[in-house]
Amino acid sequence: MIDAQLVGRLTFAHRLPTKPALAPGRHSLGLFEERDAMLVVPEGLAPRRAVPLVVIFHGGGGSADKILPMLETHARERGFLLLAPQSIFPTWDLVIGGNGPDRERLDLALAEVASRFLLDPTRFAFAGHSDGGSYTLSLGLTNGDVVTHLIVSSAGFMSVHMQVGAPRIFLSHGTRDEQIPIGRSARVHRQQLAEARYDVRYVEYDGPHAYQPAVVAQAVDFFLAEDPEA
Repeated sequence: MIDAQLVGRLTFAHRLPTKPALAPGRHSLGLFEERDAMLVVPEGLAPRRAVPLVVIFHGGGGSADKILPMLETHARERGFLLLAPQSIFPTWDLVIGGNGPDRERLDLALAEVASRFLLDPTRFAFAGHSDGGSYTLSLGLTNGDVVTHLIVSSAGFMSVHMQVGAPRIFLSHGTRDEQIPIGRSARVHRQQLAEARYDVRYVEYDGPHAYQPAVVAQAVDFFLAEDPEA
């Protein structure tokens, strides 16, 4: 038997909140002494209405502070929670050697958010750039029974040993990316995902190894669209 957690399965399950909601703003969750998870709470959340959540993963050598600007303004303006966990080491455990402590810390962070907010099970996304994009793609396809959308920017690889569910995927990459050339990453991933019959929105843009704000805005529209064809 395969240990589901070793291949990246989360133990998270939706539940009713049991703690007071956090006030609008940026918060450390207080779960870990070092590299704690950060949560952005927008203004105006209705107390008893389910709220969308995006979990955003930083790139190699990154942090929550570095990756939050990719989506923070969108979260505040469009009313979704934005959770930024942080890897224990300079990049995610899966990139270094396999699923382990970062997956465990993510489960704890998700449980804490769910204890304070009623989460929308139809709008639950993973997002990330570079190594964070690879982590998004790998962990998201493994937990597609919970994660509904993947926002993948400039991912270098995907490592999937168990496919569960069918999340919708927004896949983007710069055509002038010299760090992770598009020809051996996004274009390959697009073909593999299409063959596996995932619903993929694919965007190439003229740019280097950096996310492009206009493309990120498209990804947010993709995530929040009421009509899946929008």
